[in-house]
Amino acid sequence: MEKSTTVSIEQLQAQLTDLQTKIERLENARKDQLSIAVVSGDLDKILAAFVISIGAAAMDTQVKLFFSFWALSALRDPKKSATGKDFISKMFGFMLPNGTNKLKLSKMNMGGMGPKMIRYLMKKQNVMSLETMFKEAGELGIEIVICEMSMGLMGINKEEIIDYPHLSYAGAATYVADAGESSIQLFI
Repeated sequence: MEKSTTVSIEQLQAQLTDLQTKIERLENARKDQLSIAVVSGDLDKILAAFVISIGAAAMDTQVKLFFSFWALSALRDPKKSATGKDFISKMFGFMLPNGTNKLKLSKMNMGGMGPKMIRYLMKKQNVMSLETMFKEAGELGIEIVICEMSMGLMGINKEEIIDYPHLSYAGAATYVADAGESSIQLFI
C-alpha cells in the first residue's frame, strides 16, 4: 500500500511539472502586441490603421505597423526629394501620392473632392487629422517598420521618408516574426 502512494505522488509531481511547462509556453506564446500590415495607400485605410493603433497603444498594447507597397506614399515627405533615381523610380515618384495630403479615398474619391470632404468632416467633428495622428503615434511609441523590398519596387528612397521617432527598415520576415508574437494581427 505504501509503495502505490509513493508512485502516485511521483506521478502527480510529473504531471504538475508538465502542466507548469505548458503554462509557461502559453504565457510566452503571444505578447500584448498589435501588428498591422499596412498595404493600402488610401486615406481612409491609413486613417483606420492609425485610429486602431492609437486606441491600442492608449491601452498599453505594443503596436507595430509594417508599411509596404502603396502605403509607402503616406510616409513620403513632400518637402524631401531623393537623388540618383533611375527612370522607372522617377516615374513612380511622379505618379505616387507624395505625403498624407495627397492620399485618395478608396471609395468616392470624386476627382479629389472626397479626401477634402472627409478631412472637413473630421475637423468639424473634432477628429484628429492624419498628421496629428502621426505625431500622437510617435508619442505613444508606435513603431513603423518600412518594407525595404517595397521601397525598391516603388522607387522610394530613405531620403524621401518622413521624420518619425520609431522608424525602422526591414523585410517581410520581420513582420511575420512580429505578427507571430502578437496577440492581434491585422491587414489593411
